[in-house]
Amino acid sequence: MKIAILLFDNFTALDIIGPYEVLAKMPGAEISFVGHEKREYADSYGLKLSAGYSIDELTQADVLLIPGGFGIDKLLDNSEILDWIRKVDSTTKWITSVCSGSLLLAQAVLLDGKKCTTHWRRKEQLRQYNVNVVDERYIKDGKYITSAGVSAGIDMALYLVSKIAGEMAAKMI
Repeated sequence: MKIAILLFDNFTALDIIGPYEVLAKMPGAEISFVGHEKREYADSYGLKLSAGYSIDELTQADVLLIPGGFGIDKLLDNSEILDWIRKVDSTTKWITSVCSGSLLLAQAVLLDGKKCTTHWRRKEQLRQYNVNVVDERYIKDGKYITSAGVSAGIDMALYLVSKIAGEMAAKMI
């Protein structure tokens, strides 16, 4: 199971680390960090994570995870990132987001007409898209699973593991 996690500057650390901790323990999981460029990306406090792949190098995955953070706003108009998300979407079994990451999926027109959620402070912004915003910690609509703020990403990842590897695997994790 190839899992790609998008990195960008000013990410929210727990949006990445929480789901990573869960998904890394799933049998057969291969996790890759990918960024616009192959380099280090920092959260608002200076924590750095390294993208082992650029968007030009990694173009397919079974699962794509889009974290949130204040840096998401700079990506909303980045056509290369949006095109990459659409390209990877065509190869995935699952697309997931944590917090404001759902805004990037909506901007890429992947959530049109779908139920989705985000951090409570971003719900009005998400409602500007053709989506059905719901008040849930996470929500699945088709192959898309969006989750609310920060720690909800852990719940979303456990749910995803239950769908991929079974409920017992999720409980064990």
